[in-house]
Amino acid sequence: MNTPAPASPEGSALGKAAAYVDQYDAGLLYPIARAPQRERLGIVGQPRFFGANWWTAYELSWLNARGKPQLAIAHILVPCESTHIVESKSFKLYLNSFSGTVFADAAAVRARIEADVSAAVWTGEAVRARVAVRLIAPEDFDREPIHEMDGLSLDRLDLECTHSEPAPELLSAALHEQPVEETLTSRLLKSNCPVTGQPDWGSVQIRYAGPQIDQAGLLRYIVSFRRHNDFHEHCVERMFMDIWQRCQPTQLTVYARYTRRGGLDINPWRTSHPGALPPNIRTARQ
Repeated sequence: MNTPAPASPEGSALGKAAAYVDQYDAGLLYPIARAPQRERLGIVGQPRFFGANWWTAYELSWLNARGKPQLAIAHILVPCESTHIVESKSFKLYLNSFSGTVFADAAAVRARIEADVSAAVWTGEAVRARVAVRLIAPEDFDREPIHEMDGLSLDRLDLECTHSEPAPELLSAALHEQPVEETLTSRLLKSNCPVTGQPDWGSVQIRYAGPQIDQAGLLRYIVSFRRHNDFHEHCVERMFMDIWQRCQPTQLTVYARYTRRGGLDINPWRTSHPGALPPNIRTARQ
């Protein structure tokens, strides 16, 4: 396996014309270090949060021993403690490279993706938490549910929004009143790819315990990402840190599900306390 050395997003295939490679090549994976972005958020050393990124790949195909194409949907779970992420276009190109390659069966494909992506997200270090991969066969496609995120929708609020870059000063909470437990959602999350400038559309769920968060300010804050250029997980980690610092909850979970681009959707989940993973159920827009 030839995993490239990590570098900046601008050095990847993102935003550039790329040849279609249909023979398996793990070297197409392009890892990007997490530490620089987290340092910009004031995160040094162990983050305040736990979590993972759910990826769904809808364009996965390979050949069986007789040359007949096989296909599946892949769910990939990347732990947030890994040192790197994989740039999304490089991941698409990597998956495309399976399409002209013979594999013994779906189990061999699953094992290959798990090993390659695990090595990429721990570039230069021993793998401490492996990536988990699950393949959904075509006969099970009809069992894949569509469900909106549970919680009280902030989008019901009729209010003016004037910020188009992240504005944490919009966040506030009733720090001197009785604590509450709430789950709040919005479908109005939008940010932009930091390299191509293309829009990334998403829904976000915020589950917390502690001082009651001002809902109007929270919705305005979510909308304020509308012209912000950043990757999906960076936006979610910024949200987590801003809410944690400004609203002082005792527990906090931020979970975003983004619509797919290039046959991939990316769904970061960050939580203050370890617990069960959220359901990997795609929304209607995904």
